[in-house]
Amino acid sequence: MKRVIVTGGNRGIGFEVARQLAGRGFHVFIGARSEQHGQRAVEQLKQAGKVSLLVLDVADSKSIARAAENFASNGSLDVLINNAGVYQDEGRSILTVSREQMVETLQTNTLGPLAVTQAFLPYLKKSQGARVINFSSGYGQLEGLSANVPSYCLSKLALNGITLMLAEALKADGIAVNSLCPGWVRTDMGGASAPRSVEEGADTAVWLATEADQQLTGKFFRDRKEIPW
Repeated sequence: MKRVIVTGGNRGIGFEVARQLAGRGFHVFIGARSEQHGQRAVEQLKQAGKVSLLVLDVADSKSIARAAENFASNGSLDVLINNAGVYQDEGRSILTVSREQMVETLQTNTLGPLAVTQAFLPYLKKSQGARVINFSSGYGQLEGLSANVPSYCLSKLALNGITLMLAEALKADGIAVNSLCPGWVRTDMGGASAPRSVEEGADTAVWLATEADQQLTGKFFRDRKEIPW
């Protein structure tokens, strides 16, 4: 049975990705900051397949280290999906956004996925054809940058850069690393007026985790198609 970790898998798109992958026979580990919220998600997904909780705060180095240690008994990891993120500064200006706001967003959206990938790399290397999937955004494209969503845009732009560097560094290990844009999705983050369902938002991540050619690496996808950085 293949193993996958979905950070932020207790709600929103991450929850839907976890549900679909459990249904495809994966042992899914829900990465959640809150043990209570994470366990609730595990209970809700029991009917879909094998699902376990992994308490994990991607903005906390000690939490990441504990999670990696707690995962060790599983041996190998086939897919890591870095989905957890924050979106806190819509309507703020690059002219006035605080250093603290920028750092907080970068800690979760950019440095978090890098730190989690580094911590779980020993387990990914034990798998044949492992995959790392980073949830980015159209706001992370150079042409999509907005001066009124400064922290989020820059965090996803930098995440795309990390994706490229990890893909290059891990090519010799046969580990594919890609970014994706799920689109504007109806979640707590996206809001009720968003045009896409969680099923649509999850589709490309599930495809990258299962059906996409292993040779695809260092790329940015939306709707299963490559898009410009």
